[in-house]
Amino acid sequence: MNIYHRKQRWKIYLLLAALFIVVGSYWFTNNLTRQLAEEERKKVELWAQGMKELTQNRNLDKDYSFILEVIRNNETVPMILTDEKEKMISMRNVHIGERNQEREIQELIAEMKQQHEPIEINLPQGKQYIFYKDSTLLTRLSYFPFIQLGVVALFLLISYYAFSTARKAEQNQVWVGMSKETAHQLGTPTTSLLANLELLRMTLDDQSIIGEIEKDINRLEKITERFSKIGSQPALKSESLPPILSGVLEYIRTRTSKRVSFNLNFREEDDLQVPLNKPLFEWVVENLLKNAIDSMDGDGVIDVQVHCKGQQVMIDVSDQGKGISRSKQKAIFQPGYTTKTRGWGLGLSLAKRIIEQYHKGKIFVHHSEPGKGTTLRMILKR
Repeated sequence: MNIYHRKQRWKIYLLLAALFIVVGSYWFTNNLTRQLAEEERKKVELWAQGMKELTQNRNLDKDYSFILEVIRNNETVPMILTDEKEKMISMRNVHIGERNQEREIQELIAEMKQQHEPIEINLPQGKQYIFYKDSTLLTRLSYFPFIQLGVVALFLLISYYAFSTARKAEQNQVWVGMSKETAHQLGTPTTSLLANLELLRMTLDDQSIIGEIEKDINRLEKITERFSKIGSQPALKSESLPPILSGVLEYIRTRTSKRVSFNLNFREEDDLQVPLNKPLFEWVVENLLKNAIDSMDGDGVIDVQVHCKGQQVMIDVSDQGKGISRSKQKAIFQPGYTTKTRGWGLGLSLAKRIIEQYHKGKIFVHHSEPGKGTTLRMILKR
């Protein structure tokens, strides 16, 4: 399992853990809210029983202190006592304005009906009803799961941002360190090869062999230059795209199977001057072409299309390969993602870094269809 898949697996684990916390908290809070609601209804029923006792029994010798204490102790649950026609008789823990009191009371009774069934009191002179709604404490508690969900979501968002920022900073350090070390390691043997090449010039008669060796040394120097530029912000220079793309295509063509064809399409009248770092941009195009060749198993047509739109230049690299599923189209630019048995999965990640960080452009999968091919698009500013 590569680095990308391991990272995706940990993201899923974290998400499942967060869902477990939220669901568990919601269940616990909901259960607690239900229990409190039952306790409040019992309190209202006790209050109703106390009112009934006071109304029915007017024995002056009887001690009503307990009943009066029950009635007085209800300081949290809003209640309205009405007659059979739902006309208010009294109310407790309810605050209404001085204007339109009758309308406000009816609206409050309607709201209480929606929350709880009224409690009926049967009296000799007729029925009375107690309408009530949840106390302020219970109402706040019912909102608690949603508040907690928001807190957990905010925590996950901040954590993801912090980890992502730390990971990118770490990746930058790794890129810089690896690039500088690679440039340093390549520089020493390249310098030695240049010295040996001069000795060969003086001793060998066959200069064609020397010419091939010189090409390989020049290639090593170019690779060394590319790695040295990755470690710092490279300078950009206005360059014409067609000659650069044509040169890269020719280089790849001479090192690829004859079964692969290359096409470069652009309009002569278009202004294709773009600020570039030529060695790094060539590296990107090489990576895209090599991936395209691999996806076609070394047999097919690769089209490079260049066109302008406003102040942007778009370079499309299209192949006739296996294609990329929609779920993988962003993943292919992740470090460590690869479908090959060999390789580190850094080619497209490096291309994305060069285009987006160094050239302030964009690179993405413009179109792909499994079994029919893929088009990768680069967007640069003119």
